[in-house]
Amino acid sequence: EDYPEEVIRTEQENLNRLYDAYTAKYGLINSRGNYLAFASDESYFLLCSLEVLDDEGNFKRKADMFSKRTIKPHRAVTFVETASEALAISIGEKARVDLPYMEQLTGRPKEELIQDLQGVIFRIPASEPAKYVTADEYLSGNVRGKLEYAKKVAEVFDEDLSVNIAALEKAMPKPLEASEIDVRLGATWLDTDIIKQFMIETLQVPRYLQNMFDVNFSKYTSEWNIEGKNVDRSNVAANMTYGTARKNAYSIIEDTLNLRDARVYDRVEQPDGTIKSVLNKKETMIAQEKQEAIKQAFKDWIFKDPDRREKLVNKYNEMFNSSRPREYDGSHITFSGMSPEIQLRTHQLNAIAHTMYGGNTLLAHQVGAGKTFEMVASAMESKRLGLCTKSLFVVPNHLTEQMGAEFLRLYPAANILVATKKDFEAKNRKRLCSKIATGDYDAVIIGHSQLEKIPVS
Repeated sequence: EDYPEEVIRTEQENLNRLYDAYTAKYGLINSRGNYLAFASDESYFLLCSLEVLDDEGNFKRKADMFSKRTIKPHRAVTFVETASEALAISIGEKARVDLPYMEQLTGRPKEELIQDLQGVIFRIPASEPAKYVTADEYLSGNVRGKLEYAKKVAEVFDEDLSVNIAALEKAMPKPLEASEIDVRLGATWLDTDIIKQFMIETLQVPRYLQNMFDVNFSKYTSEWNIEGKNVDRSNVAANMTYGTARKNAYSIIEDTLNLRDARVYDRVEQPDGTIKSVLNKKETMIAQEKQEAIKQAFKDWIFKDPDRREKLVNKYNEMFNSSRPREYDGSHITFSGMSPEIQLRTHQLNAIAHTMYGGNTLLAHQVGAGKTFEMVASAMESKRLGLCTKSLFVVPNHLTEQMGAEFLRLYPAANILVATKKDFEAKNRKRLCSKIATGDYDAVIIGHSQLEKIPVS
C-alpha cells in the first residue's frame, strides 16, 4: 500500500526478530512437530512459505519477504497515445478487444482506432453490434471455413470484408502433395465408388458381375459393408491371389475397411451338443498375409491414375488441411500481486496467454521449464480478469505442500487453501468440501487421490 521504505524496514526487522525467536525455541516452521501442531490451520502454509527449502527439505534461506518488497499494488493505466498501446492494455485488462475502453484510454474515436489497427484486429463477419478480435485469434483455427463464411457474408449482406478475405487467403496452410498424404483402406473420407473401383480393377471382376456386388458406408456408425461378397466364386484373384479357400478377398477387404484383422473360425460341436466358434490359427495366419497384400495393393493403386490423384489430394486438403494453430503472445500481460523479485521468461508469458485465451491447454514443457509458475500466474490473472472465480489445482499427493509454498513464493498475498491427507479422512472430508465451497480462496490445492473421492458428474 505504498508505505515509506523506513516503515517497511522496521516491520522487516520485527519479522526477523519474531521468526528467529520462534525457530530458536520450536525449530523450523516446516518441521514435523510444527506440521502436526498446525496442519489443520489453513494459514499454516502461508507461514511455511517464509522458509525456502532445498529438494531434500533442508532449510536453505529465509524468504524474500524478510528483506525485500514482495508485493506491489496494481496501477491501472489511464492514458496512452497510440492505438497499439491501447490494444495491449485492453487485452491485458479485459482479455479482449474492448473498443469503448480503448476510446477512453486514447481519447480518440473508435473509427480512427479501427483504421490504425487494420490487419492487427479483424471484425467478425455479420456480428451485430460489430465485434473485433485480434489477428492471432481470427487467422487461426479452421481458416478455410472462416474464408468461405466471409465470402458468403460479403455476397449476401454486401459487407466490405476484403481485408478479412485477403488475410485469410494468406493464412491458408500450404497445400499438401500426394507424396505427403497417407491414404489407407478404411479412411472414412473416401467415397464408396473409389473402393468399388479398386476392387473391380485389383480382383479383375468380370463385367457381368460388376453390378452384383456393392460397397456401402454408414456415416452414423462409420461402418463399411460389402453386399454380395460371395457372388464371384470362380475368380482366382478373389479366392487365391488376394483371398483363401476359407475367406475370399471381398470378405478380407470388408474386415480391412472396418480396421479389423481378418480371422477364420471353425464351428466345433461341443459334447453337450452346442456349437462353438473356435479360431483356426493356420487359416487365420494365411488370411492375414492376404490382408497385408491387399493393403499394399491399395497403396500402390490409389494415386496411380492422375485424375483420381488430383481429385483426392484436393478433397484431402479441403477436409483436413484447413487448420492453423494459434500463436500466443503474453508480453502485454500485467501481473498484479506477483512478487517483483521473480521475472518470468518469454515462453512462460506465452504459455500463460495460451491458458487464458485458448480454452483447454496442455503445458508440455520439460522438467525445470517453469510449469508451476505458469499455472499459478494463469490462475491469478484469470481471476483478476474475471475469467474464473476459484481455481482448483490437483497435484500428486506428496506435492500438495510444495505446490502451496511455490504458489505463495510467486504471489505472497494470495489466499489459498492447501488440503492435506488429514482433510480427506472420512470424518474431515465433508468439512473440507464445505470450506472449499464457502471460502473466497484464490486457489485450492488438493492431491490426485483426494479428487477421486469427490463425486464428479
